[in-house]
Amino acid sequence: MNPTPDHTRSYWMETAELPSFAPLTTDAEADAAVIGGGIAGLSAAWELARAGLSVALLEADRLAAGVTGHTTGKITALHTTVYDTLSTRHGEDAARLYAASQSAALRYIVETAAGLGIDCDLERRPALTYCEEPDGVDALRAEAEAARAAGLDASFVTETGLPYPVAGAVRVEDQAQFHPLAYLRGVVEDLVVRGGRVHENTRVTGVDGGDPCRVTTSSGCTVRARHVVVATHHPVFDHAVLATRLTQHRDLVIAGPLPAGRDPQGMYITREGGKRSVRTTPLGDGDRRLLIVTGEAFTPGTRADTEAGYDRLRSWAQERFPGFEVSHRWAAQDNSSVDGLPLVGRMRGGGENVYVATGFAGWGMTGGVMAGRLIASLVTEAREPWADLYAPGRSGAVLGSPSTFLKAQWDTAKHFVKDRLDALGNGTHGPVGALAPGEGTVVRAGGGPCAVHRDDRGELHAVSAVCTHMGCLVAFNNAERTWECPCHGSRFGVDGEVLQGPALRPLERRDPPDL
Repeated sequence: MNPTPDHTRSYWMETAELPSFAPLTTDAEADAAVIGGGIAGLSAAWELARAGLSVALLEADRLAAGVTGHTTGKITALHTTVYDTLSTRHGEDAARLYAASQSAALRYIVETAAGLGIDCDLERRPALTYCEEPDGVDALRAEAEAARAAGLDASFVTETGLPYPVAGAVRVEDQAQFHPLAYLRGVVEDLVVRGGRVHENTRVTGVDGGDPCRVTTSSGCTVRARHVVVATHHPVFDHAVLATRLTQHRDLVIAGPLPAGRDPQGMYITREGGKRSVRTTPLGDGDRRLLIVTGEAFTPGTRADTEAGYDRLRSWAQERFPGFEVSHRWAAQDNSSVDGLPLVGRMRGGGENVYVATGFAGWGMTGGVMAGRLIASLVTEAREPWADLYAPGRSGAVLGSPSTFLKAQWDTAKHFVKDRLDALGNGTHGPVGALAPGEGTVVRAGGGPCAVHRDDRGELHAVSAVCTHMGCLVAFNNAERTWECPCHGSRFGVDGEVLQGPALRPLERRDPPDL
């Protein structure tokens, strides 16, 4: 079965429903206001409630319906080839702190699931970073050595549980995988028991980092709090400081049943071929497991044909796992800092009591739990030993690798100019009259750039093509039927509604242009 573009709900969201909560309708006060209901925000809220603080958590949509609901659910301290890079750029002490913090988060998830009695399909598995091409072996040998020096049970191997040969792999033992939403359901339930207040469909539009802090929402209601945690994937209230230090990437995900006897018995990832990630999860009948394959990484708003990416990913999976058929597909989005380390701690320029958690580079399960614990320690003045490593104000977070920082700024500037020139011509994806059902293009109409989509019935829908975050032009994603900003990753529905920040306001609706 190959799903239609409408079947894009992740397996996690389909099989684990979190409790529902009413929007914020009156002004409120709390010791801590947490903005964002993904794993980082929920972890921070839970930790603060456990520390005895009154907590109000505000989520613009549904809990865990953003990045967290579309993850692959790996719980591991092996993050592709991070340790060799960290040792080279930041020193061996930084690599050891990173390994210790991520491993501590892994253990904490396992302990929390056991302590709260959460049934979340948690399984201990090895994690492997591999290559199929011989020219990648030296880098993996170096990574195995760096990971081992950082404190992980790492080794270089040439045999894996995959049904195809590899040239080499880094293997780290006793890692884990789980159902992320089933886990967070248990965390949310305990948060409420501890007095935490949760409000969904409550979009925060501003944060005043005074004393107390003041959080404003689109409904006009406010929350006064001594502490504020911004865990919104992209720090939406920080245009100037952190926006230029984060790069966005989006991955496609496909999944389908696999006989239990063909389970590769591990979590695998390679950077080859636009990245490929493989793991399985139980399907419940014991005879089958769900194979989850991720890859085709790209910057939002830069891929002309996202549907073709799904085709390539499916072909890759079917070649290596004969008989595989897709039952689910979705996409995941994450961001990375310019120096490769998450940004967790006090937000630069946001005030003494405003904290941020972002930049997990695709490893948000351990990263989000680590961030929740780290922020709670800063609030309660307990301080974790790796606080300085992740501090948003560290020197590496400002420039990181100069080439990475300059490339990010060049890409943003290029989109400001090139996309507007394309719209002045025949449109970024051709003229409106040539649009087939399901397609979209950006053209010049009514004195400005206009984003036009033709739905399956042949009707045109038009909105402003200017992203409401910082003014880049959006581009059409034909697989998800969304408008995406290539500069900072904001995503909008075809009607202009905000699906994913940092944008806070929808795209303005327009009349469809004359053909």
